[in-house]
Amino acid sequence: MRPTYDTRTAPTDTGGLTLPVGRRMLAGMESSINLSTVDMAVRIGRLTLRNPVVTLSGTCGYGDEYGPFMDLSLLGAFTTKSVTLEPRRGNAPPRVVETAGGMLNAIGLANVGLERFIAEKLPVLSALGVPAIVNVAGHTIEEYVKVCRTLDAQPAVAGLELNVSCPNVADGLVFGTDAGALGELVRAVRAEVRRAVLIVKLSPNVTDISRTAAAAIEAGAEALSMVNTFVGMAIDIERRRPVLSNTTGGLSGPAIKPLALHMVHRVYRQVAGPAGIPIIGMGGIVTWRDAVEFILAGATAVGIGTALFIDPTTPLKVVEGLRAYLASRNILAVSELVGRLERGR
Repeated sequence: MRPTYDTRTAPTDTGGLTLPVGRRMLAGMESSINLSTVDMAVRIGRLTLRNPVVTLSGTCGYGDEYGPFMDLSLLGAFTTKSVTLEPRRGNAPPRVVETAGGMLNAIGLANVGLERFIAEKLPVLSALGVPAIVNVAGHTIEEYVKVCRTLDAQPAVAGLELNVSCPNVADGLVFGTDAGALGELVRAVRAEVRRAVLIVKLSPNVTDISRTAAAAIEAGAEALSMVNTFVGMAIDIERRRPVLSNTTGGLSGPAIKPLALHMVHRVYRQVAGPAGIPIIGMGGIVTWRDAVEFILAGATAVGIGTALFIDPTTPLKVVEGLRAYLASRNILAVSELVGRLERGR
């Protein structure tokens, strides 16, 4: 039996108090809006989410691993870990290490492969009661196309997120850091995907992320997710060796939030906003306040990743915090907040 979670008494992210989040936020504020009347729905391309909070790829498996900790049907969407054409064992351990303000991972896209994913994992996803976005990775354009074509035919798959930006495999950054190569990849996949929403996950490890964003949109991306992890490393000073067996890994968590926020804002203003392309913002989101920042910067939806390792119920607390924030300011729908960042002081 899936656990239940009473969002009416969800604690806030500060102070350790247990008053209902809505009541605490509205205390001392005048509002004519009831919490239940705030419209939390958003659209990511042709896909409608009940709220703007999604899980991030690689942080909670294929759903069955995360399901015991919260009711996943209360999410806006669930994003799977990467799926490749053939199974991958990933990098040798150690492949995860905690850092100041975040964590480094060098998992290396370990996954069960396309065939087992369809046979064993899709039935689980279809029973979650929430739109499923499948993260797809590959070595070549042909691999991406084959995996996406196959998954597009599966009714349980609501969206396909092209992982072109994993820093933990030898060829993982080839597409994500070259605007021309990225455009070629997205164009090839776009020609084969008819039903699922096509999302491109951008790499932050570039000189100008607006160029790769523009290339993805021009080639047919219906949405962008940004940003993936930054390349980083940690050193064991006693052994004088890298902590990770892969030497480097992807840095995530609160440490990257200001950088990710800037990139979302830049792409929204220069590329995605004018083109009407939604952004799923991510990078160090832990609280509802973090989510509000990303939405103001231009994100239509927000992704929770590293914070899940600290508190698996973080997405629900973010949803309720967002709802209370909107009600306290008489904002009828979360979509009204997207990109509403005032300039200057």
